[in-house]
Amino acid sequence: MIRNVIFDWSGTLVDDLPAVWQATNYVLAQAGRPEMTLETFRAEFCLPFTIFYERHVPHVPLPQLETWFHGRFKQVQDSVAELPHARKFLEFCRERRLRTFVLSAVHADHFAVQAAATGFGKYLDQVYVAVRDKRKKIHEILSANDLNADETLFVGDMQHDIEAARHGGVQSCAVLTGYNTLDQLRAAEPHLIVEHLGELREGLKQNGLSLAGTVVQQHGPVATVGALIFNDAGEVLMVRTHKWSNLWGIPGGKIKWGEPSEDALRRELKEETGLDVSDVRFVLVQDCLHSKEFYRDAHFVLLNYTCRCVGDPRVTLNDEAREFRWIAPAGALLMALNQPTRRLLLAVTQAGVPASIPERRT
Repeated sequence: MIRNVIFDWSGTLVDDLPAVWQATNYVLAQAGRPEMTLETFRAEFCLPFTIFYERHVPHVPLPQLETWFHGRFKQVQDSVAELPHARKFLEFCRERRLRTFVLSAVHADHFAVQAAATGFGKYLDQVYVAVRDKRKKIHEILSANDLNADETLFVGDMQHDIEAARHGGVQSCAVLTGYNTLDQLRAAEPHLIVEHLGELREGLKQNGLSLAGTVVQQHGPVATVGALIFNDAGEVLMVRTHKWSNLWGIPGGKIKWGEPSEDALRRELKEETGLDVSDVRFVLVQDCLHSKEFYRDAHFVLLNYTCRCVGDPRVTLNDEAREFRWIAPAGALLMALNQPTRRLLLAVTQAGVPASIPERRT
């Protein structure tokens, strides 16, 4: 049974990735190095962060690098916000009387600002920040707070968090809301990978605070709906999600009990993109069995459609996707797509598929 939870801060409880990326690019520019795209930064950044600096700016002393970084970070940290599901998870811990800790590399000054802005400080029993190597600190935390390792869970978004958990002999859970990709986290071999803290909360609730079996096993195939949404320019909407290995795909989701599939499609598209659609046309059905691209083992039956955006094609993403792009179908095929989306796009762009591109109604 889990009685203690150690949280990483950045990427686990708060989203500071955009601010850290901007501040790091400022450091690189000051050091005469090329700036990184967000995707490159996520692939390159690691903890302890001194390894990252040694790899990219070995010619600049660490004190100078930190001066540049923290100076710039203070200017952009207004963008830091609590992650979805974080507050409810912390409240869950308080309700169940779980002891809570933070173990993070975040600078103490930045943590103070962010903790005050989110109000998360009141949910935490003890905080350990400005820790460069968590592996060297975790035993001290366990000893100083008289924590039983078997009853302690470390939740983080990076490989270093999982390594620290293993070093301390505690259980580990990786969340897909932060810096590292699904492949990177799988390589670290945590006890559990979840999409977000909401999934972990529900699993612990259902399993009596035990980490074993927190992922609800499917008792049969899960029916889902998804669609290629076209705009008036003939472009399709692609979205990138962390739960599909950060690959591009289409919006969609599960059909609820008693819900007609087209109603489910319209609801899911509205929830995930903010768009209303018309001209809904069925294209194909796919079996998605044990896909390694998805963050957990699953069996989906995918009902795939095309449709057209109604009105202003202004996309508002919910917390399930990282980014979106309107792009011509031929260009979409050149993107890093998950396999079900690639199959749908190929079917839609092939000649002789009547449901391929919905006509605009006048």
